[in-house]
Amino acid sequence: MKKKKRSLTVFFGGELFNLKHIIGNAYLAEAVYEKSHGRYLCALPQDFDPRGTAARTIRDHHIRALVGSDLALFSFDGPDLDSGTVAEFMFAKFADIPSVVLRSDRRGAGDRTSQWNLMLNYFPRTLIISLDGLAAYKAILKKRQRRIDEVIRLAGQHSSADAQRMCDEVAAVVVRALDRVREAEPVMPRHLREEVYNWIPMMPGLRGKEKALRREFEHHLERKVQRDLL
Repeated sequence: MKKKKRSLTVFFGGELFNLKHIIGNAYLAEAVYEKSHGRYLCALPQDFDPRGTAARTIRDHHIRALVGSDLALFSFDGPDLDSGTVAEFMFAKFADIPSVVLRSDRRGAGDRTSQWNLMLNYFPRTLIISLDGLAAYKAILKKRQRRIDEVIRLAGQHSSADAQRMCDEVAAVVVRALDRVREAEPVMPRHLREEVYNWIPMMPGLRGKEKALRREFEHHLERKVQRDLL
């Protein structure tokens, strides 16, 4: 009997405050799972159900989920990057989490030398995927042999089907990037692992008993070491 392969958890950082964000995140997370044959299981913050609705409680829950994940995927879309996503990306780098940054927006969000502020570049164990989402969608439309009447397109849900095909193509690229970045050697020296993972919950002032927080983050560290991620 073959042993079932264990999925790796992927924290999915990105905007989640409107209809387009929520649908896009869900589509891509499901497509990544399918294209990786269950190898990568994305954790969507929009689906989190933290105990309490206080801003600090939500923030703490996101940080704990991120540090507890095996890998991370960050959406760097928009003319101005989402500040929460940027903060989560930095936490991922503090914890030496293999990360993939995805930008599907053709608009600029930085200076002449970068797609965004250069302070977010050059981090190790990080791969950047940059593509033109609109161009990719248009390319799928051009593959059709004949033009479809707009009524038929809407009634037959052809637009959403084309968008899902585009999402599947992007997901395949993301899966390949996750495969590559997970093979990158850890940057964090072995002799600093325990100290760093003791410091991480203290640095943002996570609420909870000190001993419980220490045990929680020691468990995250042990899990990552067992999976050859640290």
